[in-house]
Amino acid sequence: MDDKQLNKLTFDQQGLIPAIIQDADTAEVLTLAYMNKEALNKTLETGETWFFSRKRQELWHKGETSGNRQLVKDIRFDCDADSLLVTVGPLGPACHTGNRSCFHHPLEHRDTPDQMGLSELATLISQRRDEAKEGSYTTYLFEEGIDKILKKVGEETSEVIIGAKNNNHVEMVWEIADLTYHTLVLMELMGVSTSDIKQELAKRHAAKEVSTND
Repeated sequence: MDDKQLNKLTFDQQGLIPAIIQDADTAEVLTLAYMNKEALNKTLETGETWFFSRKRQELWHKGETSGNRQLVKDIRFDCDADSLLVTVGPLGPACHTGNRSCFHHPLEHRDTPDQMGLSELATLISQRRDEAKEGSYTTYLFEEGIDKILKKVGEETSEVIIGAKNNNHVEMVWEIADLTYHTLVLMELMGVSTSDIKQELAKRHAAKEVSTND
């Protein structure tokens, strides 16, 4: 962001601008914080997020004490130039409670086909683990533990194989969806995130590209 772009920004009467922090891999909103000009300049200089604490009235470097730093990938401002969107590679939870996102208290949630992607489903599964819901199958799986979850993953894998042998498209879609869901439950239990998988696949692709070019 050059000086011309910086001069377009509008800071409030306290000299602050809100910054929405978003996971670059999953698009999950991690937190909403505030930056003054010094915090923004430090963010640009260091490539890590810096904020201004309205409560403590001081500058702070995210992850300085916890180690949960945020590596900046991209910074954009909105059409009114009075708020920022900062996409980052998080090196740990964004919230001081240990949650990945500060936005972990559900107020309203509606499951609709167009918004239930892998990241959204993984987030919902995590919520069911953190806040047990009576009658929830996901909550039931976490209560039963690793053996029950592994059994379900094994069963759904077998069902996928059977669907493939039957050459049944509808059956395959159904069973792969079941396997995906139970795999995400297992990942949540074992502390493996969708971004971990994306990073591993990216590393393999990069290694393959290097090998091909050698």
